[in-house]
Amino acid sequence: MYAPFFGLKQAPFSIAPDPHYLFMSERHREALAHLLYGLDGGGGFVLLTGEIGAGKTTVCRCFLEQIPANCNVAYIFNPKLTVPELLQAVCDEFHVQVPPGALTVKGYVDPLNAFLLAQHAAGRNNVLIIDEAQNLSADVLEQLRLLTNLETTERKLLQVVLIGQPELRDMLARPELEQLAQRVIARFHLGALSEAETAQYIRHRLTVAGLTGALPFDGKALRLIHQLTRGVPRRINLLCDRALLGGYASGQAQVTPAIVRQAGAEVFGAPTTPLARKRRRRADPIGMGLVVLAAAVAGAGLTWGLQQQLLAGRSGKTSAAAAATPASAASSPTGAASAPPVARAASQPASAASSAGHATRAAPEPLQLADWAPRDSDAWAALAQRWGLPLGPQADACSAAAQHGLQCYRSASGSLSLIRLIDRPVLLTLQRPGQPPALAALVGLDGQQATLLVEGKPRRVALPDLAGAWRGEFTTFWRVPPGYANRADNIAPLRGWLATRLAHVSGAPVGAAASAPPGWTELSRQLRAFQASQGLQPDGRVGPITLMQINRATGVAEPRLDPGSTD
Repeated sequence: MYAPFFGLKQAPFSIAPDPHYLFMSERHREALAHLLYGLDGGGGFVLLTGEIGAGKTTVCRCFLEQIPANCNVAYIFNPKLTVPELLQAVCDEFHVQVPPGALTVKGYVDPLNAFLLAQHAAGRNNVLIIDEAQNLSADVLEQLRLLTNLETTERKLLQVVLIGQPELRDMLARPELEQLAQRVIARFHLGALSEAETAQYIRHRLTVAGLTGALPFDGKALRLIHQLTRGVPRRINLLCDRALLGGYASGQAQVTPAIVRQAGAEVFGAPTTPLARKRRRRADPIGMGLVVLAAAVAGAGLTWGLQQQLLAGRSGKTSAAAAATPASAASSPTGAASAPPVARAASQPASAASSAGHATRAAPEPLQLADWAPRDSDAWAALAQRWGLPLGPQADACSAAAQHGLQCYRSASGSLSLIRLIDRPVLLTLQRPGQPPALAALVGLDGQQATLLVEGKPRRVALPDLAGAWRGEFTTFWRVPPGYANRADNIAPLRGWLATRLAHVSGAPVGAAASAPPGWTELSRQLRAFQASQGLQPDGRVGPITLMQINRATGVAEPRLDPGSTD
């Protein structure tokens, strides 16, 4: 109903698990990394817990998509079963033939054991995933423990992943389940989103739904949404959906805190302030009837003009954003084996190249984005300065970077979580109402604020305010390894570099890896393990983000964000 009014193609806050709306916060990535780590744990239990609506099912779906092809997966989503029913369900999921008339536990376990042994001999692993595991009885949990006794001399034959609400942790702490608790090789509790992540989550879903203009929620409304939902994604979806409906019903393209508060009372039955209750009583004669009235008015065509004006304005902003996006320059033709002296100097905390930024870093002044008119040339100069990169007034930054073994990396759908992960200064593309997009150099980040360079001086911006102007588009530099740019013609230099760096990360002998690099199959396995440890998608691909993290883990000279600059 309200989607066209806000310039959206579809409703953005459905509680259905649509993969197109997948949002992985830092916590979700870490939870996924724990699950993937458990696959190589040699059997036993992996435990993932979280509050209702925290995103456990989202993480589980990502996990299922990334399970290697040599794994058989059994997934049980209704665990309110007796022991025989559980065993029957596991056999059904693995397509194990059970003898007709099987009535005892042995009648199920014997064919299951034979199946697991045959799969092990064929080089396949077996994973049993149980969702809503807090509903398992003590008897069923004990039977699951006994299933993990099925093993060879080398490893367990069955990996069990338990996903459930926080009470699952309490269950496993019982004395009678001590033996099971000792077999948990990885565990993670998925917490709620922070205030900044809540704003990012809302912006992400609106963008996927087709939003091209400013967020329909202002900073105060976003903070109130976090307070009322406690950062739980499912509660955020419910509240934002009702708040957008309220904005549509009242003809307001900007959802105010009052609308959010009213929506919270309707969705959660949450208490409101005395002032809000007074205003609500004043509005009671129309109450929920506003929704019906708005629908009737829309049917009569009275809101058509308002919608067209809103969509036309957003269309103009989209065109301006497309026109202002800089084009990527050519990659470096050759990889740089080490950083040039000027870049190495830039990575030092007391470097002359960044002394201007450090001089006032102890207490940067606050910045109101609405009062600032950033210039793209200043932003590029600030980023280049952090890298110690000489950049003339008319020079193309990406082309200049390529001459020093660097490449430009651009993302149109990034997040602050990703920027924290890669830990380097970036250029943010800011979108502000009535103005063309502009670049701003982000050089510092902490839990509450970001630091932008303004005329060579650091200025702090609250993360919710930044989220209101940033749609995820950013640009940065990264140092290219040898052979990366021409790997299609000669892959040997990149292979040797990867082998040496991954050996350094894992603590293996570096000399052996350099003299006899492993094949791509083994390198891919090592890459996936490294990616999982970094919270990245463990796909084994040699991409810029993965290489940035390898650079960081092995001490390659690259500038970092200033974590304490906004304290």
